[in-house]
Amino acid sequence: MYEPDTAAILPEDVLDAASTDEQLSDVLGHGEEADEPITSSVRSPSACCLPVTVEPVMFLTMFSLTLQTPLSTQYLWDRISEDLGYNGSKSTECGNSSVPLDPLQKEVETLTAHWNLYLSLGGFFVVLLVVPFLGSWSDIAGRKPVLIIPNLGLALQAVVYLVVMYLRLPVAYFLVGRLLSGLSGDFIAILAGSFAYVADVSDKQSRTFRVAVLEACLGLAGMLASIIGGQWRKAQGYINPFWLVLATNLASALYAYLFVRESVPRVPDAKLFTTRHYKAVWHLYSTGGSSNKAGGGFHRCKLWLYTLCFFLVVTVHFGSRDLYVLYELSSPLCWGPDLIGYGSAALHLAVLTSLLGLKIMQRCLNDSWMALVGLATNIVALIVFSVADTTALMFTGYGLCFLFLIATPVIRSKLSQLVDPSEQGALFAFVACVESLCLLVGTGLFNSLFPATLYFMKGFTFLVAAVILLIPFGIIGTLQCLDQRRNQGDSTMS
Repeated sequence: MYEPDTAAILPEDVLDAASTDEQLSDVLGHGEEADEPITSSVRSPSACCLPVTVEPVMFLTMFSLTLQTPLSTQYLWDRISEDLGYNGSKSTECGNSSVPLDPLQKEVETLTAHWNLYLSLGGFFVVLLVVPFLGSWSDIAGRKPVLIIPNLGLALQAVVYLVVMYLRLPVAYFLVGRLLSGLSGDFIAILAGSFAYVADVSDKQSRTFRVAVLEACLGLAGMLASIIGGQWRKAQGYINPFWLVLATNLASALYAYLFVRESVPRVPDAKLFTTRHYKAVWHLYSTGGSSNKAGGGFHRCKLWLYTLCFFLVVTVHFGSRDLYVLYELSSPLCWGPDLIGYGSAALHLAVLTSLLGLKIMQRCLNDSWMALVGLATNIVALIVFSVADTTALMFTGYGLCFLFLIATPVIRSKLSQLVDPSEQGALFAFVACVESLCLLVGTGLFNSLFPATLYFMKGFTFLVAAVILLIPFGIIGTLQCLDQRRNQGDSTMS
């Protein structure tokens, strides 16, 4: 059983005294006339009675997203190919460079890439505006709405996609679905709400592992959806898998409504459309948050530095993930679909090995040292990838990745422990937006760097990724040493 932080629970007599709306607003320090962002430490006295809370929400939503993304890309390819009259293969034989590229194939590839970019950017910019105030709003309105509303938006997106497929409407209508999903917060809002919920119902000792379990749900759902989606599309086309996308989003929203217990007390008159929610995020990162009592500038600096570490690590993860298949398809590896599948399975298996490794290392190491171990294995693996010219060496790199997913849950947990309990929603909303930005920066940077450096070293991009990871490695190690020194000084003085 996971209990909320007892220091964050109001005494019972205070809760009784705050029975009316106005009194409760006063207790929260967030009444109608308040100018400051929310800084309450109030937390619901009810704890989740089960070790499983928002994990099914995360798993179902990620399953839906992973099932949908490659299917929509393939549908775009097929529709654009049909419109242009292109009937060629979507793949080329490895090493068959003597065959000239079909101009129609190049046009299909370009248009498909452009539409993928339009859909990604359209959703990203809307989400960037919506998620910060949804996350901060969840600090006073409860976490459940932020788990339910985005799932309903994703379900609406699936409905739009199905209508386009049934009626064979122009693919531009896909943008309508992306905008509807973006206005509801999209998957980014669910990420923010889920991690904030886990921060609500866990203590500092269990939080890192609980966050790691959530991230493991992302990996397992992605692996399962990848296996099912490709085979199902080959057997039955696009429409039936998209019905599963719709059903999965609705099931996730229903589970959140029926089984997820609220982790924060709701303010009855909490407004959604107000600039206070943006101010709460700004207040958090400009002052260090309400928990910054004696830490001063060092506390705020730690908040920014850990956020920078998260940005760099996740950017490398997103960016390098796109390159593995490109690297394996071409010479000298020339892998076929079976070996590529085994490589992808090995990478997804790291979700479980990282979770197991984190659980074991918690017995003898603190969070920061575990993050450094995870980053070290990732750096070594990337160096091996950069020089891999045989199948054995490539799989050696995959084997060295067995702990590479430890760093991100540790950083999320570190950030969560730096802010007040009432600011978890604002924090994870900002972190979720950073994660979305990582996807754009990582894919753009690494996919541009890879072809530009092929002429002198095919694996140079992996070396760049390894060098980038040295920055968070140094930051986390330095902050841990400074914290140890401060703790030793405090113990000596006492």
